[in-house]
Amino acid sequence: DSRGHANHGWLNAKHSFSFANYYNPERMHFGVLRVLNDDQISGGQGFGKHPHDNMEIITIPLSGAIEHEDSMGNKAVIKAGEVQVMSAGTGVFHSEFNALKDEDLKLFQIWLFPNKRNVEPRYDQIQLDEAKMQNNFLQILSPNANDEGVWIHQDAWFHLGEFDEGKEVTYTLKNPENGLYVMNVYGDVQVLDKDLSTRDGLGIWETAQVNFNFKTKGKVLLMEVPMTI
Repeated sequence: DSRGHANHGWLNAKHSFSFANYYNPERMHFGVLRVLNDDQISGGQGFGKHPHDNMEIITIPLSGAIEHEDSMGNKAVIKAGEVQVMSAGTGVFHSEFNALKDEDLKLFQIWLFPNKRNVEPRYDQIQLDEAKMQNNFLQILSPNANDEGVWIHQDAWFHLGEFDEGKEVTYTLKNPENGLYVMNVYGDVQVLDKDLSTRDGLGIWETAQVNFNFKTKGKVLLMEVPMTI
């Protein structure tokens, strides 16, 4: 509830970090994690063609479907259970609309500062194996094109998992100098000594492992990122 909030009628958005008209000098970014927007978009509505550059952009639909078109020639529909990534690099224009006319679209849009500037723009999307997310953190993003999930120009790893009530699990950071930003998608989970409810977020750093204790059935998105830009 402490996140920034913007309701434009067709778009109801919650901002974990400063974005657009929401400005909080204490919430500018978490390491290289610059934007974490929790968007709800009305049927048939969306963002018209607009530019990006030198940013790694990850979109995770939670329900519904996104219709994407960009200046690289990509036209695609991304549904819940898939992940989309775009390296804006030297510059790209794109548009995003709710592909359904009679159903709200819910998604996370995430921006990371890249570790290389002015790269050639690129696009990718993948279907997640939801069976592998049951009581397990499935890797959905990494710095390595040959690794599981999508890849980006940054030493970051994202994991997504859905867990049963009473499940306890430990996440070990790939790089202990990184930080871990936890977005609790739904449910009640204890992370270290903090109790997180649906859509609570928690930034953690200077640790190599993080323990999770699920008080109810829940789903968690983990974003391991470098803490220095």
